[in-house]
Amino acid sequence: MKKTGSEIITTLLEMHGVTTVAGIPGGSILPLYDELNRSNIKHVLVRHEQAAGFIAQGMARSTGSVAVCMATSGPGAMNLLTAIADARCDSVPIIAITGQVNTTLLGTDAFQEADTFGLSFSITKHSVMVKDAKDLLTVIPEAFKIAKNGRPGPVLIDVPRNVQMQEVEFDAWPEIEDVKIKDNANVRFHTPASEYASKMEAISNLMKDSKKPVLFLGGGCNSVEAAKELDKFLKLYKVPVTVSLMGIGSVPESSDLWTGMVGMHGSYAANYAMYNSDLVIAAGVRFDDRATGVVSKFCPNAKLVHIDIDAAEVDKIIDSDVSVVADVESVFPILTTLVSEKKADFEAGNADRKNWLSEVSKVKADTDSITQGRPAGENKANPREFISAIPEMAEKAGIKADDLIVTTDVGQHQMFAAQYYPVEKARTFLTSGSLGTMGFGLPAALGAALANPDKRIVCFSGDGSIMMNIQEMATLAEQNLAVTVIIFVNGTLGMVYQQQKYLFDKNYSASVFHKNPDILKIAEGFGIETVNADTDKEWYMKAFDANRANKPCVVTVTVGCEEDVLPFVPGGKANIDAIRN
Repeated sequence: MKKTGSEIITTLLEMHGVTTVAGIPGGSILPLYDELNRSNIKHVLVRHEQAAGFIAQGMARSTGSVAVCMATSGPGAMNLLTAIADARCDSVPIIAITGQVNTTLLGTDAFQEADTFGLSFSITKHSVMVKDAKDLLTVIPEAFKIAKNGRPGPVLIDVPRNVQMQEVEFDAWPEIEDVKIKDNANVRFHTPASEYASKMEAISNLMKDSKKPVLFLGGGCNSVEAAKELDKFLKLYKVPVTVSLMGIGSVPESSDLWTGMVGMHGSYAANYAMYNSDLVIAAGVRFDDRATGVVSKFCPNAKLVHIDIDAAEVDKIIDSDVSVVADVESVFPILTTLVSEKKADFEAGNADRKNWLSEVSKVKADTDSITQGRPAGENKANPREFISAIPEMAEKAGIKADDLIVTTDVGQHQMFAAQYYPVEKARTFLTSGSLGTMGFGLPAALGAALANPDKRIVCFSGDGSIMMNIQEMATLAEQNLAVTVIIFVNGTLGMVYQQQKYLFDKNYSASVFHKNPDILKIAEGFGIETVNADTDKEWYMKAFDANRANKPCVVTVTVGCEEDVLPFVPGGKANIDAIRN
């Protein structure tokens, strides 16, 4: 058969189950767009390429499946780079397909030419420029495997314009395998099967002898499959559970074992548990600096078990006593079985572990507060209380709390959401972690809505972050998606303002907005319904009304600029020494 490069790309995307892509066309990718319009794939036209990358992230983060975004050469591809880097930092499986100038023009400073491959090399899991259309038959399937297998991440495929138009002959389409390889032997640097028995035995012995164990969970545990295995494990081995920002959702916050997020803005109970533990079972987590604070004082008296799919993360920050390079889903069933088989051996330490759990639970009860960081006499809305009540408000308007997926932008509202929003399930709290990208929330919400049409998406943003990608309100209105955007207005770059308060003697340099736009009028200009929560006490009835034909809604609520996200660990301090009031 004979096919052009563009036909090969669209057909292979369809064969991999891709139904929606986001992007913006331009000269160097027009042949692909010409073919895309003949395919069964829905294209979402964004207003900025960065948003296309974040829409793909919203789809991938909420489902675990590989998602696709597109851009033209030069500025189009370069606008994608921030979203690609964000995906790399948070291990999100997306594929970015970019157009490039004709191969004959490479290196000539042609119109809209940029070295996309070179620029993307350090921020992708894999990057490739295709110079022969026939190579697409292997490049596309490999991209899906690479993006999903092992530690997930972004793949960029740069395709020159003439390669998109090139017609090539081949005998048959490649067979599409399950992109998640279940055979761990095929994952590079995986702990070999021959070592499994001894390592699991060593871990179970540490668990058995521990009096103050803690389970520390990261993004590698934030999947439906991992959450199920963790639930089975924790039914037998009841210990305090702490999480990183990316780990929120791996264990229900309603669990008696839940202590909260660790780190700079983590709960005091979670940081207390880590500091005083004698065993930390760290799974799918990489010991980010925002989580650990001063590394030597993070879990100073604990033995460490580190389970992670990426061998490069093991022993990188903290030396482990036992490590397993594997996915969480394959390790915890074995540990659960060992605990069950050694039930008599474990019973000897159950009393100590029960007392430890009670101790941590009491610390949590004594230190968690809905008013922590709230200035005396503040009469504006309490963002902590506002955020924690969202599921209840949605229920009053007829939407089940289980049908909510949350996205956030970056800043104080992000940390308030991480601390106070009651996340009960994996893949329902989507946020930019390691890169901390303002402007993530709105387009990620669009992606989550596109991939989960039966859910209501709630985007928490601030009057700083929302301006980063506010143009995507046009895309939101055009797609008429079930997204409620809640914007906290305080007239500042809140997190910067707070750090200048505590660390720079209240020298508020470039962190206060002296002229703020009317965000509700802007949203209305895009054709979106709005509500002001300051003046409408039943704002939620409109914001979450499932019966409105016009699904999107933008909500604003005014909060005080002196509201602080506490606890707060200043740089150079141990987590246990956080500012708490």
